[in-house]
Parts: sequence; C-alpha cells; structure tokens
Amino acid sequence: MSRRVVVTGMGAITPIGLSVDEFWASVKEGKTGFAPITKFDTTDFKCKLAAEVKDFDGKNYMDFKAAKRMELFSQYAVAAAKEALEDAKLDLEKEDPYRVGVAVGSGTGSLQAMERSHSRLVEKGPSRVEPLFVPLTISNMAAGNVSIQFGLKGKSINVVTACATGTNSIGEAFRSIQYGDAEVMIAGGTEGSVCPIGIGGFSALTALTTSEDPKRCSIPFDKERSGFVMGEGSAVVVLEELEHAKARGARIYAEVVGYGCSSDAYHVTSPAEDGSGAAKAMEYAVADAGIDMNEITYINAHGTSTHHNDLFETRAIKLAFGDHAKDIKINSTKSMVGHLLGAAGAIEFVTCVKELQEGYIHKTVGYQVPDEECDLDYCKEPVEGEFMYALSNSLGFGGHNASLLVKKYVD
Repeated sequence: MSRRVVVTGMGAITPIGLSVDEFWASVKEGKTGFAPITKFDTTDFKCKLAAEVKDFDGKNYMDFKAAKRMELFSQYAVAAAKEALEDAKLDLEKEDPYRVGVAVGSGTGSLQAMERSHSRLVEKGPSRVEPLFVPLTISNMAAGNVSIQFGLKGKSINVVTACATGTNSIGEAFRSIQYGDAEVMIAGGTEGSVCPIGIGGFSALTALTTSEDPKRCSIPFDKERSGFVMGEGSAVVVLEELEHAKARGARIYAEVVGYGCSSDAYHVTSPAEDGSGAAKAMEYAVADAGIDMNEITYINAHGTSTHHNDLFETRAIKLAFGDHAKDIKINSTKSMVGHLLGAAGAIEFVTCVKELQEGYIHKTVGYQVPDEECDLDYCKEPVEGEFMYALSNSLGFGGHNASLLVKKYVD
C-alpha cells in the first residue's frame, strides 16, 4: 500500500526573489525578472535579455571553501535546500540520515565550467584544464553537494529530462516516499545557464526570443510570443511521509497526490503536434490521485512562450479534459521568471503550493493579444477563491512529459 506524502518545507532562489517569501510577494505584484544580460557582452548575440538572479552570493549560504568548489547551479541548489530544510524545521540529528534522501536535478550542469576549460585546453594545452573540471561540471553534483552539505545519506538521485527535470525530480522523490525508500526527500531542480554557450546554443535553435522589450519578451499564450527568455535559479522542497511529519509536529503546506509521465517519441525539440503525450501525462497524474478529470480547475502550464509549446500544450489540455478545458484556469509562471530549464518545474511546484494555500491564482503577466488557436482561459488577471487541486505540467526536449498533482492538505 502506498503512503501519503506531504510538503513541509520550501526554498527558492529566483530572478524575482532570493527566498520563497520574496519570490511569492513578487508573483503577487506581477513583478518580472527580465532585463539586459549582464553576465557577458551580448553585442554579437541576437538574444539580449535574460532573467538573471540578482545579488546572490554563495558565501551567504555556505562557507567560502565549499562555495569555491561549486559552480553556480550547485550553489543555487544548496541555498534553496538550506531554506527548505530550515523552513521544515527538520532536526537532522533526530533523523536516520539513511532515510533522508535527495532528488535535485539540473538540465545542463555547468556550461560555464565547460567554456572555461575548453578555452584553457585550446589556448594552453591539456595540462592546464582545471583539476576540478569534472566535479564542477556534471549535473548530478547539485544533488551530491546538497547531500554533502547537510549530511543526507539516503537515496540520492539526479533526474535529467531537460525542461521536465524539476517536475520529474519531485515526482520521483514522491514515489520514493510512497513506496518506502525514504521518509523524507529533499527534491527540486536548479540551473545556471546564462552564459555565452547557453544563450548561443538556444538561440541557434531559434528557441529564444529576440525581443528587447522586458514587457513583451516572455508572453506565454500571447499571439505575439516569439520564444522563451532564459531564466536561472533553483527551487527545492521537503517532501515527507505524512505520519512522519505528524509525529514531529511539522507544519504541512500541501499534499502531493498524483504524478504522471509519458514520452512523445516524436521530435528532439518539438512536442507532439496533437498534444497526445502531454495529455497522457496529465491523465496519468489525475488517475494516480484517484479523482475525476472534472475536479481539476487549475493548471500551472509549462507555457514557455514559444509558438509550438503553447499551441501544442493548449491542444493537450483540450485532449485530456475535453469540454471541461474551457472551465480550467491556466497560467504560466514563466511570464515572470522566464524559463529556468531544469529548475522550471520545481519553482512552478512551489508556486502551486503557495497558490493553494492562499486561494490565489496569479495572472499570466504580459498576456495581452489573444491567439485564436490558444483559446482557453490563461488568467489575464489574478483569480481569488478556494480551489482544491493544482496540476503542474513540464515538457522537455527529447519528448519528456511530466505532470504533478498537488492537493490542499486535508487531515
């Protein structure tokens, strides 16, 4: 028999706030994190804007030596995990460390370390490649560093499914607790890819917007959308088996009740045009919770602001929900923070939990011009009122589809 899993702590490092409280206050303000890129000279780049994390210093979250041995994506993950663990008030000295695990993924690892070391290799020869190049670069080091920093000795995994990474990481952590692999899992995603090769690579795919207007760059479901804006940061949550959480008197934010996945088996970058893969992931997540499709009234969409994603995701929602699709409130958090790649699903999960808690569905900021092919309710304005479920979607290059269903906690 599977066990119930609840959310007891949350942490976030985002382009619009360096904590969950800061992030959520910015969300309610409709604040965006889009601005000209400052991390490198964009003169020769078509893409000029990103959603960078501002004023972050790893030494505020860990000691100097530890920070120096981590690239930005790992630092972001450790910082978000620190906040989540403190928020959960989890006394690790009272826990069996082998029953507390980690599932924190990154889509790319450190592109910056690759850039630096490749330059050294070409310019100065192989003897000058930095000794820590490999452990700085590889994407599992977010989970590894979180485990090391906090002494977590349980299952430690790194799910890499491109832009579905954060959602799959939380989903696999959920399953791990459900079926007894752990009592507690520290789960989420992290990314720090605002660098020349990151921006250049996604630009070459024509995935990034070339808009230079911060108010009209990341505009999911809008007819004038022209590509996504690269974001960065991390979100990490503490998931816990219900009875374990109750026994220690934990504050419970929400319950995870469903997780569904599928593959499009269609194209390396484009979702299936009929939305069938994403629809199946949503259907599986709802079936996992044992509820009816008509009980879903809100979806936090993947909503990247690319032409194909938003159109095909709209088709997926219609395919999964039929006539009920028109009654569902749909928004995209990427309208404020851009696309955090491997961290996107995790920050959107945190958003869903906050929205359930407060009975507040944020607007899709910047949405102005309706697209006749994207004809659902994309929350031009915030919506206030109680709702029981939040369904969060993530779709990744390679055809990965993942959906998580979160429920307002009821004892």
